[in-house]
Parts: sequence; structure tokens; C-alpha cells
Amino acid sequence: MSDDVLALWPLAPVSEADWLAELAQDDGLTGYEVPGRPDAAWVLGGIYERGTSASDSVNNSQSRDEHPGPGWERLRWAQLADRLGDPVVPQGLYPCFRCFPSMKAGGIRPGSIEWPAEGSLDRPTWDQLIRFLTERSLQGADTACLAYYNPLVAQDFEKGHVRCGRLGDAASLFDNPDILYTPSNLWATDRSWIVCTDYDLWGSKVCGPRPMIGALLEDTEIEAIRLPWTS
Repeated sequence: MSDDVLALWPLAPVSEADWLAELAQDDGLTGYEVPGRPDAAWVLGGIYERGTSASDSVNNSQSRDEHPGPGWERLRWAQLADRLGDPVVPQGLYPCFRCFPSMKAGGIRPGSIEWPAEGSLDRPTWDQLIRFLTERSLQGADTACLAYYNPLVAQDFEKGHVRCGRLGDAASLFDNPDILYTPSNLWATDRSWIVCTDYDLWGSKVCGPRPMIGALLEDTEIEAIRLPWTS
């Protein structure tokens, strides 16, 4: 992590993340039902389609992803689902590699689709989400936040990884060279909202007040859907 980001997001006591255990349901981090935050939606990770003149993607699809590069266009999940005749997310699933079961029979040429990385939003989607949260948090860019990294993504089971900072500086968390994922959890210290990113999934769950989640579902840049609390 660069010195600039270290200064913006210093380490916080591991105990700051204790409340996460109180939220987890039987199905793990994806099952949060947060008292006082009665609604939730899933922000879907970026799917990109390769044009005929596109260069090879800059990504390795193993962690957080950049935009793939010139000639690649964002393909909304809803567009691909409509093309294939599949639901955006099949009943009983979360956003993951099991979505779009008709791909093999759908006439999509091999190598033309880049899927989201598991366990981390891509930079364009992360930046859009931080912009959205900043606009709808009472303190705006000055909203105090905490970021937690699951030991699976931190690759360190001996100590916790919790950092504190301003929401207005949260875009910089994408550039952590030590942990190549966006945070497993990002939340306002007043606990008015929380972002949950599971290690195996292609999206992040945002829990918060109904007006916030309603606005998230209607946002023209972010692609978000509402799923049942449990699968």
C-alpha cells in the first residue's frame, strides 16, 4: 500500500469489526439482515464484451479488475440475460459463475466475454458505488468509515485487517498492493449502511435504509438488483 493510502486509511483496532459477527446469518457474509437497515440490493460486478478490434484484456480475472482496455464495452447483466433468455440471477443463487447457464448454447463466441473477478468489484463499479454512497451519506465525503478485509483475501489468518478513513477517500482502497481485492466490508461508523463482498461472488451486497436502496436500484450507472434475504 502506498504511503499516501496508508496515511488516508490507517489501521484501526481489530475489535472494530466485532459487530460483523453479530450480523452474519447461517449462510455467511451474504446473509446480512441489519437492524435499522431494513433493505438491501446487490451491486453487480462488471461484465465486458470484446469488440472485433479490441486488444487483449489487461486483467487476469484473479482479483480486482480494471476496465479491460480499448475496444471492450461494458455489457449489463440485464442485456446479456435478455440475449440468452436467462434470468439475471437464477432463483436460489447469488451473483456468481453459475449465472447465465445458456452461455454455451447462446452463440457467444469464445473469449468475447470477460466475467467479473470473484470477491472484488472492478474499478469502474467500485468508483461508481463510492460516488453513490458519498452522495447519500449525511456527512458526504467526510463520512467516517471502516474497511475490513477477510483473512481469505488478506491471506493472513493471524491478525485482522481493519482500516479507518473518510468515505471521500475510499476510491483509493482499490489500489492496495498488499491485498488485491476491494474490502470485504465497508461501512459507515454510524452503521447506517454496510457493503458486503463475499470471496466467491461476482457482486457486493449493500444494506441500508429503504430510500438509499431504492435510489441504488434506480441509479443509471450502477447495475443493482434486489434478491431475497436468503436463497
